[in-house]
Amino acid sequence: MEKRIGTALILVEGKEVVQFMNEIAFKHSNIIIGRQGIPRSNGQNIISLVLEGTTDEIGSLTGQLGRLKGIQVKSVLLKNQENSEHNY
Repeated sequence: MEKRIGTALILVEGKEVVQFMNEIAFKHSNIIIGRQGIPRSNGQNIISLVLEGTTDEIGSLTGQLGRLKGIQVKSVLLKNQENSEHNY
């Protein structure tokens, strides 16, 4: 299956769910290229993940995260043009 490059934007609305979120991220660490967390003064936190994997792998990660209470997640995927010819 073709790999994609993408990002997942995660809004964490409380600290109770962070341990579960980290466990899910660890299980999918093979597709996570980068991770950035931004704490906010209102108690919410924003996490951005840069991903590279198949649509099934990325969907598994975002689906599991999205089922956690107190988490919102959205993803954007691009085709990986790494091995294709460029038309300039």
